Amino acid sequence: MEVEAKFIYKEGVEEKLREIAEPVIEKFEHDTYFNHPCKDFEKTDEAVRIRRDVEGVAITYKGPKVDLETKSREEVKVKVDSFENALELLRKLGFRPVMDVRKFRKIYRLKGAIVCIDEVEGVGKFVEIEIESGSIRDKETIFDVAKLLGYSREESITRSYLEMILQKK
Repeated sequence: MEVEAKFIYKEGVEEKLREIAEPVIEKFEHDTYFNHPCKDFEKTDEAVRIRRDVEGVAITYKGPKVDLETKSREEVKVKVDSFENALELLRKLGFRPVMDVRKFRKIYRLKGAIVCIDEVEGVGKFVEIEIESGSIRDKETIFDVAKLLGYSREESITRSYLEMILQKK
């Protein structure tokens, strides 16, 4: 389970993170999202993507959101040897590419959570706070970290970057 909350970036957040958090990595991520051949992921609130970044290539399945305040959902991630092989596998299974999402991400670690500053092509700058392999109870930790950064629960955004991009088109 990935437990995650997203917020619109506020000035000063990155400076605060540099003071109180441990920097992890800065990287560019290129995600290609797919639709299932027999069901519409937009309707089922699921996602399948291939992500390419400096750490390699992974295929990820994301289940429907399980909470109204956060973007928490089941997540299954599999590392693969190449983007081309992953793309070919999904195409052979009938999956169709839907959209690419590109972002520059700065990752920090703070109080057991991962905090990301994301600059997403076409939609802007955001802060994501997440705990991987957690349970929905971990959302309190996420909101505690958010509060340290100047965010309230009510500011949490539950739409994905893919949803935001598709909504703009």
